[in-house]
Amino acid sequence: MRRALRTAQLAGFEHPQVTDLLQEVNYGRFEGLTTGQIRDAHPGWELYKDGCPAGETPAQIYARAQAFIELAARGDRRTAIAFAHGHILRAIAVAWISAEITVAAGLLLDVATLNILSDEERYGRVIALWNAS
Repeated sequence: MRRALRTAQLAGFEHPQVTDLLQEVNYGRFEGLTTGQIRDAHPGWELYKDGCPAGETPAQIYARAQAFIELAARGDRRTAIAFAHGHILRAIAVAWISAEITVAAGLLLDVATLNILSDEERYGRVIALWNAS
């Protein structure tokens, strides 16, 4: 969270609202391991399908993403900006369009990219821009 907070400050947001909803996924017993290391021990493992032992399940990740969307929509706000970790941002994107959490595995997300989720009058909730540098 410190990196996300610092990034927000560097982008000009001196006092952003901090929420635990944007924390990185809890990897439980997989914490500190690379995806390659996890897959060596658990072939075919996928975060959004299998979750993490003693960590978050895909359903918990999705519920947290939905809770962030609800938080961002409170009041009369029309715009919210989130600085966070990649896995939760991918989950927020699929929750935004009401897709299954497993769809998040198909969203490439690089560091320091811009992503726009929009609620369009004609189409409803859409991913208007993804992974733009």
